[in-house]
Amino acid sequence: MGWFCKNGKRLVWLLLLMPLLVQGADVPPVSQRAEESADLRVGNRLVITFRATLLGETPVQRAHRAESVIHDALESGEALIVSVDSIQNSYLILLGYSRAFIVSPDDVEAPGGSVRAAAEQAAQNLRRVVDEGLEARSLRYLLTATAFAAAATVIFALLVRGAGYLRRRILDRLPVLMSHHEHRLQVGRTRLLDRRYLYYLLGRLVWLVYWLLVFLLCYQWLSFVLSRFPYTRPWGESLNVHLLDLARYLLNGVLDAMPGLVVAFCIIFIARAISGFSRHILERLARPGNLKWLTQETLQPTTRLMSLAIWLFAIVMAYPYLPGAGTEAFKGVSVLLGLMISLGASSVVGQAASGLILTYARTLRAGEFVRIGEHEGTVTEVGVFNTTIRTGLGEVLTLPNSMITGSVTKNYSRAVQGAGYIVDTVVTIGYDTPWRQVEAMLVEAARRTDGILDRPAPQVFQTALSDFYPEYRLVAQAIPSEPRPRAELLSVLHANIQDVFNQYGVQIMSPHYLGDPQGEKLVPRDKWYAAPASPSDVSNQEVNR
Repeated sequence: MGWFCKNGKRLVWLLLLMPLLVQGADVPPVSQRAEESADLRVGNRLVITFRATLLGETPVQRAHRAESVIHDALESGEALIVSVDSIQNSYLILLGYSRAFIVSPDDVEAPGGSVRAAAEQAAQNLRRVVDEGLEARSLRYLLTATAFAAAATVIFALLVRGAGYLRRRILDRLPVLMSHHEHRLQVGRTRLLDRRYLYYLLGRLVWLVYWLLVFLLCYQWLSFVLSRFPYTRPWGESLNVHLLDLARYLLNGVLDAMPGLVVAFCIIFIARAISGFSRHILERLARPGNLKWLTQETLQPTTRLMSLAIWLFAIVMAYPYLPGAGTEAFKGVSVLLGLMISLGASSVVGQAASGLILTYARTLRAGEFVRIGEHEGTVTEVGVFNTTIRTGLGEVLTLPNSMITGSVTKNYSRAVQGAGYIVDTVVTIGYDTPWRQVEAMLVEAARRTDGILDRPAPQVFQTALSDFYPEYRLVAQAIPSEPRPRAELLSVLHANIQDVFNQYGVQIMSPHYLGDPQGEKLVPRDKWYAAPASPSDVSNQEVNR
């Protein structure tokens, strides 16, 4: 008798369902998964989602029937106990002595999932529905919930007012704090940000934090108030779940990214240490007697190239460990940057390669006087992409390095003795003027010019014997940029040449003949040493030659 009282409900339901559960193999199955599903909601709470057609009832019909049974049981006002009984591979959910619904294997969301776990969860949801139904009918509970909601509203209003008061206090104190700490935002004597712009940025940041705090307070207040009442409790619980899921998602993202970030930072620190170590090694190797190609001039570009290579290798190594490196967005940005660099950097790479050639070939140096094509001046800077020269007229020319490597460069400072640069000029005089006199006059004009050095002494070369005149080339060495630029120095030299030639009665003219001259164009022997030439000076010049 005791056994029958304890298991009477199960025997009754077994007898009712036995004809359908023990049919032959040729009979269709009891349940089958339907294409559409139906939610069973009671009192705004989801109890279970039906996905299978069971005993000829579709999921929608099962949901309507179970909802009617549960509402009738709740309206009775009796103390209801929710229990779970197993029937072969399905589970029967009982509400008191009434069948609420059946959970079949096809009702489980994931194929192959635990049917018992799904049934227990549905029973737990149904118990909460029963409890909330009792709470909704209790005046005392509703009054208590209303009091809690009112208290939460008052606390919420006080917190919002406190946040507003704190925001105003921070904005009032912000100018004073900025005046005390603005020196920390300087590099040397240069301010990184003006005070008014900094005040605007910090004000926007305080405004953002304030409204974020107000939003969180509103969210928590709404979730708390909704959770106090039975009908709106599922909404409040869903708000809490969404907030917790968001916080969990963010926290998991941060924790998942931490190992990769640690590895990336380790790679960066190692690259920084290797870069510093290589800089010290290159400084030692640049000392005289170690490497011919590594000098104080090439030390700086070599150090930069070495650091660039190390940092590029470090970035390539650290790239896979960065958060989001495997996402499609990150890959798309990488492809876009690579395409932009490949399309627009060809000329830049060519200029940089030309700059390296000039640097390591030591074709030009800062301070040297050179002639590049039609441009002539003093080199002020040899950069990676461009070279800057300053002409004698005060013009500053910026020449691409590729143009310099593709043209002939004359260096007037490289072959001189000591500091300075070469000054030269060409004069053509007829054959009837003694060449010794012409050379002596050119040397005297050079000695009269301030800025031309006495040692090495100026020299005159006869570079050509043309049909109508010989060509004389005066070559001297000048002091760099003192007392005047090369253009002014040449102008003074040319003026002195004219003065000297006029002083000794020699005209500067290059004759051209259309016919035979009346007299022979030659110099008598008694005029070979016409002033200012002297036999001693000429013999010394011949010995030097």
